[in-house]
Amino acid sequence: MTDQAVDAGGVNLSADDRFPAAAKSCFLGRTRELKDLRADIERAGLDTLSGRKAPRARVLLIAGRPGSGRTALAEELVRQVADRYPDGVLRARLTDPDGTPVPVERAARDLLTALELPTPPGAAGDDLTEALRAALADRRTLLLLDDAAGAEQVDALLPENADCLVVAVAEGPLTGIADVRPCTLGGLDTKSAVELLSRHIDPVRITVDPRAAEGLVEVCQGQPAALTLAGGWLAARPKAAVADLAKHLHTDPDDGSPLSRVFRLVHASLPGPAARMLRLLALAPAGDVDPHTASALVGCSVDRAHATLDDFVALGLLRAVPAPLPRYEVPGCLHPLLRSLAETQDRPAELQLARARMLERTVRLLQSCRAITETDSPETREKLKSLPPALRFPNPRVAADWLRVRRPALLAAARLAVADGELDTLARRLMSQLVRAMVAHVGTQAAAGDLYGIHRLVLDVAERQNLPREKAAALLNLADLDARTGRTTEALARYRAALDAGREANDPYATGRAMESVGGAHQELGDHDRAADWFGRALAQRLARGERADAARLYGRIATAHTYAGRYGEALRNWRAAIAAHRRNGDVAAHARALSELARVQEYAGRPAESLRTCQEAVEWARRAEDVRLQAALQLRLADTLERLGDPAAAGLHRGAAERMLGNELQESDPGPEHDANACEIRSASAED
Repeated sequence: MTDQAVDAGGVNLSADDRFPAAAKSCFLGRTRELKDLRADIERAGLDTLSGRKAPRARVLLIAGRPGSGRTALAEELVRQVADRYPDGVLRARLTDPDGTPVPVERAARDLLTALELPTPPGAAGDDLTEALRAALADRRTLLLLDDAAGAEQVDALLPENADCLVVAVAEGPLTGIADVRPCTLGGLDTKSAVELLSRHIDPVRITVDPRAAEGLVEVCQGQPAALTLAGGWLAARPKAAVADLAKHLHTDPDDGSPLSRVFRLVHASLPGPAARMLRLLALAPAGDVDPHTASALVGCSVDRAHATLDDFVALGLLRAVPAPLPRYEVPGCLHPLLRSLAETQDRPAELQLARARMLERTVRLLQSCRAITETDSPETREKLKSLPPALRFPNPRVAADWLRVRRPALLAAARLAVADGELDTLARRLMSQLVRAMVAHVGTQAAAGDLYGIHRLVLDVAERQNLPREKAAALLNLADLDARTGRTTEALARYRAALDAGREANDPYATGRAMESVGGAHQELGDHDRAADWFGRALAQRLARGERADAARLYGRIATAHTYAGRYGEALRNWRAAIAAHRRNGDVAAHARALSELARVQEYAGRPAESLRTCQEAVEWARRAEDVRLQAALQLRLADTLERLGDPAAAGLHRGAAERMLGNELQESDPGPEHDANACEIRSASAED
């Protein structure tokens, strides 16, 4: 609703059955404004008049107070002209419901995601906005920026392409952006405002006393949001006269806006439990509400909360959002009114308890959302059975839909919980379960952008509460994401900080992992001496703790660093140590791979005969491990070595064997593009390796 008050009709069947008029959703009025806005699209800009090509997209500004119908007008304009922009419509909300401006980084990331373009986790806002401008440089796109807090937000997202159009919605002017075409909204014209009322109540109640309806419109100053609430209040009271409501509002001693006067009347007319639920909806993250959120806030059943939310839709207090699961939106124009009522009528301790209940419910839902993907585990099945039926998901698909639909609210809940500062334990549990659910349903790579933000929040809490173990974990996770996106220097700094935190916490896992990661970062930066040194430190710790599998792997990493540095003797010694360790551990596949790498280094060291023997041994171990792809790679390496030794006939036999192995494997695995790509990765060694 907010500024979509004209479109505030409910879509829930129960609400529509009781108040059929509330189901209608049709834009009303604003004919002159729409005509002027469409004319502004065609009108020449200042650059064109001066003979220069317009360097940026045209900006149309729809300015008005919250509740004036500004977003509804913007959406109607977009609907009318969308066919001129074949590359589609992009939407971004630039202010959270609580009035906090949305960071440009987050808005740009969401727009890039809508374009299905990569958004590197942790990327700076400037990099993301530059990527957005580059993506829109050759597109004809319409961009709707709703509820802009200032010109800086809009300016950062403007496409540098005159073929694009930007429709911005704000409360005031966007000073600083050149050639903005403003459209300032007042109230609806009387005819449209009366028609809006007739959408909510029986039209006969208006026709019997049209002057009363016009008086109500005048008292509400033609504001769509105020008229929608007034219509909902009248619809719930079939015997109330329109004139009585207009008189009551006119004599109301409250000197606030028409919207605030109507809202207070509606709130006062609600039963106590419903009024309390309405006030507590101000705590809903991102203004996004579902029955579980409302149920947890007030401590009632989910079914009762669902029915009350439907009643709020019928009254115009909420907007039902089309989604696979029940979902509602708190209108932005009502959010400050709800918050003010909650702060004056509910004690701070009660509000904090409501927040805690909401976070606890969210944690349990996230646990259930993740657990439904692990039903192969008897322990997990028992945990699911112990949950109340209302908290269970029937299958993974429903859980994934819930996670997708609730994603903005879940991320907002994490941000708000950390900013609160008084619920850090719940905040930590929430973020832990949110990460695990996202990884289970979306995957680490696809969710990397969200995970980066969550790990930053975890780090904030860990530093505030002086929790070195959690600090080390957060730094390691952030550094891993930095490393994956090429920010190796930043990753190295975070790995070192994680090492310090791990040592402070006396956490051997964190320190060992950090030391190994520091070595990996040095290797990525080309400093192979330091890489080998740090791998060696990590190896010493693993050996001291008897962690044999990790020690065997680290021997291989040390050998790789020496190979890159050209120290083949040290590399051979460490690969032999790795082979011996894998043999003791009984890891046949790792043993085969280590032999393969040993053969590679022997070839680099100019020992082709030794490389041939080692490679033959590796083929045998790969056969035992039933690793067909490794066998094929080793057959290719054997072919290369035999060619260097002057035996092309034998080399041809090995190449043929490799091709047959790959062909058989691809047939068995139903070949597709991904399999073909993987097959291309298996190639013979060259001098560049």
